[in-house]
Amino acid sequence: MESNEREPAEADVPPAVPPIDPPVAAAAAAPVPAARPPADPPVEPPAEAAAERATPPRAPGIAGLSAPYRVVTALALAAVGLAACGHLALVFLHVAPSNTVSKQHAQTVDSWIYPEFEQNWKLFAPNPLQQNIAVEVRAEVRSRLGGELIPVGWRDLSAEDGAAIRHGLLPSHTRQNELRRAWDFFTGSHDEDNKPIGERGELSEQYLRRIALNRLTDDGTGARGEIVRIQLRSATRAVPAPPWSDEKTDTQTYYRELPWWTL
Repeated sequence: MESNEREPAEADVPPAVPPIDPPVAAAAAAPVPAARPPADPPVEPPAEAAAERATPPRAPGIAGLSAPYRVVTALALAAVGLAACGHLALVFLHVAPSNTVSKQHAQTVDSWIYPEFEQNWKLFAPNPLQQNIAVEVRAEVRSRLGGELIPVGWRDLSAEDGAAIRHGLLPSHTRQNELRRAWDFFTGSHDEDNKPIGERGELSEQYLRRIALNRLTDDGTGARGEIVRIQLRSATRAVPAPPWSDEKTDTQTYYRELPWWTL
């Protein structure tokens, strides 16, 4: 009896199972990641690029210059500004009605204005200019080979100036006014016999002569030899009246020749 009662009790006991460590089992059950190629080592930037990034950007304009250059630039701008203000003041005194200041500094104003900056207000006169005036020049050149004088025919300097500025988007102010104003300056300071009137007569001759000589030298006339003397003349022709006008206009060309100037 005792042996039969003990057998069922032994059969009810489950067999012993060894314990399993949970972390080890989880690690064994997890999928093994695929192998990755080793990453490239970081490339260090070159020293020049690092230096450029380290240097702060330069400020625009004058502020980006060094201290000495800023001083020089400031002085240059101040000098230009003062010169421009002085020029405008002298021109204003020249064109303004006669007053105490212009009379007191008349010599200074005239020495600055004449001949390059002379003003011409004939466009606003009651009867403006109605003539085309062309300035022409001719010369005599001494040949370098035989020493004989070679005459150079008349050249229309005004026509050359007109051709240089025609159809130009930015025409030259010098080409438009230099020769014309020089001739007006000469005729205004000389009588009909081409004799100087007043103190600016000799100055106007020198100015007109210098312009004509520069034109002859630039076009190669001086390459033929030594320019011994030059002569200028004006060709004046009245502008014809419009078709709707009954005004009769003499369109004949009249010349005014100046004496030969020996250089």
